Amino acid sequence: MHTRVIKPRHGPTLLVRPLERGDEATVGEVFERLGADSRRARFNGPKPCLTPAELQQLASVDRSHHALVAYVEGDPRPVAIARLARDEHNSAEIAFAVADSYQHRGIGSALAAELIADARAAGITEITAFASSDNPAALALLRRTADVLDVHFEGPELSIRAAIA
Repeated sequence: MHTRVIKPRHGPTLLVRPLERGDEATVGEVFERLGADSRRARFNGPKPCLTPAELQQLASVDRSHHALVAYVEGDPRPVAIARLARDEHNSAEIAFAVADSYQHRGIGSALAAELIADARAAGITEITAFASSDNPAALALLRRTADVLDVHFEGPELSIRAAIA
């Protein structure tokens, strides 16, 4: 059951709920709705499938791991997921993915904003995201939802650090 209703400025109404611990089916459904390019952008390389261990890790929810799942009204399958992994300080790594057929409708920004609000409420003051250098949408999304402090390469990926407090 959803716990929040969000209406992006230029997109469909979203029904959002926290991911339940061990909900591998929902993680798998979002993954299946991602095309090859979206999977590459989310996982920073080719990702034709998730291994059972990866699926289990992505469905892990505990004191340090939190995820939100979004549904569009009228579509029973999840369309997006955003997750954060808190470190021992007041910071967390975030990642998000939106089904190909729902991209460029404000869903990623809306869901990321909700996740960042949850992070703030948990005392997190800084987030980090890793993105492929050819994924300008990820950087743009973070610039819309947080105060980007630093962008630099870590190997082939961009490391984006942003303040949220």
